[in-house]
Amino acid sequence: MKEEVREFDTANYLDSEEIIAEYLNAALDDGNPDLLLMALGNIAKARGMTQVAKSTGLGRESLYKSLSAGSKPQYETVVKVINALGLKLHATAAA
Repeated sequence: MKEEVREFDTANYLDSEEIIAEYLNAALDDGNPDLLLMALGNIAKARGMTQVAKSTGLGRESLYKSLSAGSKPQYETVVKVINALGLKLHATAAA
């Protein structure tokens, strides 16, 4: 008997504002820009990539490319995505 194993999709677990905020904070704390882009992409997928694309004024394909590992999106694009996701970034003093 074969067991069916589905691919893990982080977006399926981003189902509350608190979880999304913690997830994004963990990505920011890591300091890896690819991880931050991946996290934003997963959050956008959880919220609906088509809706996020419309809110940012970007095409879905452009949004996927901008939020993929290794891409170098402009700061303006990242800010648009963060705003479209209804998120805010805040700085705190390092301990």
